[in-house]
Amino acid sequence: MTTSKKTGQEKEAAGGEMLHEAAKAIGSALGAIAAKVGVTRAHGEEQPKKIGKLVSKAKERLPRKKKKKLAKKTSLAKSSQG
Repeated sequence: MTTSKKTGQEKEAAGGEMLHEAAKAIGSALGAIAAKVGVTRAHGEEQPKKIGKLVSKAKERLPRKKKKKLAKKTSLAKSSQG
């Protein structure tokens, strides 16, 4: 009885391998057709670079001490005016 179980398991494993190989073959064939038609990139082409939604701004940042001095000057000027 143990031999019949082994043969059943071997058949299932062989069937799974055949399905896997068939799926690989189908996938590669579909990929080749899609590349020839122009639906996808060819195998050797690079992926285009994506442009982000938020583009970084090239503005200068003041150092921390200068920024604090500037904030104090503006707050003093506002308080003396009001």
